[in-house]
Amino acid sequence: MAHIIAQPCINTKDTACVAVCPVDCIHPTKEDGDFAAEEMLFIDPDTCIDCGLCVDECPVQAIFPQEDLPAEWASFIERNAEYYTKKK
Repeated sequence: MAHIIAQPCINTKDTACVAVCPVDCIHPTKEDGDFAAEEMLFIDPDTCIDCGLCVDECPVQAIFPQEDLPAEWASFIERNAEYYTKKK
């Protein structure tokens, strides 16, 4: 079960979570060409190992285990997955 980045990340894109991710599953990073164009960061559901290190690092509390994602942000499950689908 992957973690999900939700609405609080929009227009924040703090990359503290990127620095602690042991499997490089949070993008775009500041080095990625689409960093400026994207309004938020995304977690690759196929790569995430569910370690949870990113949760405590997020200064806006935008990252949730999928099963704990507030219902009003359920659309972010698909939104995170779509980001990686269009990258492949």
